[in-house]
Amino acid sequence: MLQQRLESGQAIIGVIGLGYVGLPIILNFASRGFQVIGFDIDSAKVEALRAGRSYIRHIPSGEVQPHIASGRFRPTTDFTLAGEADALIVCVPTPLSKHHEPDLSYVVRTLETLRPHLRPGQILSLESTTYPGTTAEEVVPRVQDRGFRVGEDFFVVYSPEREDPGNPAFSARTIPKLVGGSTPACLEMGKLLYAQVCQQVVPVRSTQVAEFAKLLENIYRAVNIGLVNEMKIVADRMGVDIWEIIDAAATKPFGYTPFYPGPGLGGHCIPIDPFYLTWKAREYGIHTRFIELAGEINEAMPEYVVRQVARTLNDRGRAVRGSRVLVLGLAYKSNVDDMRESPSFKLLDLLREQGAEVSYHDPYIPVISPTREHAFWTGVSSVPWDETTLKGFDCVVLATWHDTYNLEELACWAPCIVDTRNALRNVSTQPGQVAKA
Repeated sequence: MLQQRLESGQAIIGVIGLGYVGLPIILNFASRGFQVIGFDIDSAKVEALRAGRSYIRHIPSGEVQPHIASGRFRPTTDFTLAGEADALIVCVPTPLSKHHEPDLSYVVRTLETLRPHLRPGQILSLESTTYPGTTAEEVVPRVQDRGFRVGEDFFVVYSPEREDPGNPAFSARTIPKLVGGSTPACLEMGKLLYAQVCQQVVPVRSTQVAEFAKLLENIYRAVNIGLVNEMKIVADRMGVDIWEIIDAAATKPFGYTPFYPGPGLGGHCIPIDPFYLTWKAREYGIHTRFIELAGEINEAMPEYVVRQVARTLNDRGRAVRGSRVLVLGLAYKSNVDDMRESPSFKLLDLLREQGAEVSYHDPYIPVISPTREHAFWTGVSSVPWDETTLKGFDCVVLATWHDTYNLEELACWAPCIVDTRNALRNVSTQPGQVAKA
């Protein structure tokens, strides 16, 4: 019986998707003594994990190796093994199409691959971020088509991922876990599943509530970041410092939460997830104006930064065309090696289109791997961090602020810096050397 197997720690957990979401879940269950099967179509990831090697910077190989050695963690590309699992947790990508519409192809293909191997007594949890109604519309019918009775001999839940890569203050175990069930019985089984590895499980009334809550979390961030990015442009035009304004406003102990501007949004969540709700809302005749406006502002930020680069170079008697420009930081956020949806790619593209000779430096991304949207940069290597290299650029654009950067060296070596993160606020620089963007 599933309940007994979960409570006794004898349940086998299957996790589909060995990326930034799936791998932490696997290690969480394995560290609690569960047997875990990790599924992925990428054989390179599977082989790396079998050898005890992590390909995610903030997850050390030392955290993977003991579970591989003990046999508690079995990475595989063989989806027929899904029948061995008592719980199946789906953590596959949910990107947008080029028209900003949900692309559920990864979810659908995963469900179709799993369907022949499903058996009575399993629980299936979808963790991929998606629009409200996905679990009811895409997961439940496929389970029922196998002849299972959801809530009786098969259980379906939605439990959105809440990973924050590179943030040591939170882990898969400590972040509160939302769970919505397709039926009350499904919810109880979902609560039991995640209670084995999460300190706090937060049940909600339905899978739709859990799906919507995940989108609201990210919409909240996207809209507030869009607001502060717009305020940055206004403040710049008025000749005042947005960073000083934010610090001043943040002294209010109530009614205000500081958000910070940047060169644009990146990562697999904030630039994408809000548009899942925008798309679904149209089904109900609703135009989500806040979401779309915030998206327009945030997507335009790389162009604003490039205009600031052009203005800064112009003040020095140079044009963008023919100038050597270094983009500092390719990852979408500090101290990670994740470059998905990074605005730095847009900076590289825009600067190149304007005729600049563009390079990048990122200690966590030594070589750019293939991407669908920015194929031109595939195989390009990070330039070294040294005095000769940095002095050779006409302008350095600080796009992502990694802790590894020696900002004193940057200020000493780079003749011209465009700082999108206010990283150099406490560093001694020369008059006119640094422009904020």
